[in-house]
Amino acid sequence: MKAALKTAKGDFEVTDVDRPKIPKPDWVLARVRVAGICGTDLRHWKKEEPELVHKIMGHELAGEVIEVGSEVTNVKPGDRVVIETVLGDDTCDWCKIQQYNLCPHLYEVRMETVSRAFAAYVVGPAKKFYKLPDHVSFEEATLLDTFSVCMHAIQLSGIKINDTVAVIGAGPIGLGQLQLAKACGADVIVTDIVESSLDLARELGADLVINSQKEDAYQKVMEFTHNRGVDIAFECAGGPSIATTIAQATTFTRIGGKVLMVGGFDPGTTPLELEWQRIQMSEIKLIPSASYAYWGIYPEMQMCLDLLAKGKLNAEKLITHRFSLDAINEAFETAQDKQKTHAVFVALTI
Repeated sequence: MKAALKTAKGDFEVTDVDRPKIPKPDWVLARVRVAGICGTDLRHWKKEEPELVHKIMGHELAGEVIEVGSEVTNVKPGDRVVIETVLGDDTCDWCKIQQYNLCPHLYEVRMETVSRAFAAYVVGPAKKFYKLPDHVSFEEATLLDTFSVCMHAIQLSGIKINDTVAVIGAGPIGLGQLQLAKACGADVIVTDIVESSLDLARELGADLVINSQKEDAYQKVMEFTHNRGVDIAFECAGGPSIATTIAQATTFTRIGGKVLMVGGFDPGTTPLELEWQRIQMSEIKLIPSASYAYWGIYPEMQMCLDLLAKGKLNAEKLITHRFSLDAINEAFETAQDKQKTHAVFVALTI
């Protein structure tokens, strides 16, 4: 099958590799139709990472079931599906209670199986394959991984109707966070430094957008909240800007409020210069949010699929660029250079 393999210098080489085979009777083989490039993927772009050389990357994907194991009952060949790529070892204490997003072996397990979106075929346990309604496209479904990350953060936040929320970062995660917060009945402020992303946030219902490079974001937030601060701030930028954006999030937040850390940290230590005395004396809660799994009895991906199918989440507006797998390096360059390309979500047709 065709696949994009990470090279020693951190970009991709498209080549032919062996097609995966179904290893267990409750597993499924699917043909990948669309994959997405997310912020996590971009943090690996053009980085020399010897442990990832010749690996297939990518974890946002939708496709068509080709073959099923003898024990599979929830999907059949020909079904259109979105594929959840958060897969733990199924043996640890966290997996046993459906908190597999916290599995100590999460990344090593998922990257050997379902988390291989940049290839023609993928295998995984049947429970990770969700049937798509006819009116939900493969492209739209590819954003469900992003929306599920946002859903998990929403659940952890304890958001209430009429809350005031700040979303820092208007990439796919931030724009998903905006939509879910609005669906919960909140007023939402969105900050970013890319004007085109802020325009899209406004289209998706943001009550206030702030270009934090051109405006005094703190002053604007205080004006909007009558000098109280927001009830909840969602840090959705992550990556190299996180030291700045976490600090912003804490200053935007009111006494007794919450900061959700949704954007991804790079490995190793990240120095954060925060006003710890104010955070402590204001009892501002800093809440890390890691990927997604179940919330109670409900899979968070299924919850997002239901909202998308009902028209309560808009995925189509977030898809700004489309490339073939052969053009994956151009696609990554486009996704990286948002100021110039106005990219939000870049889709790859496999």
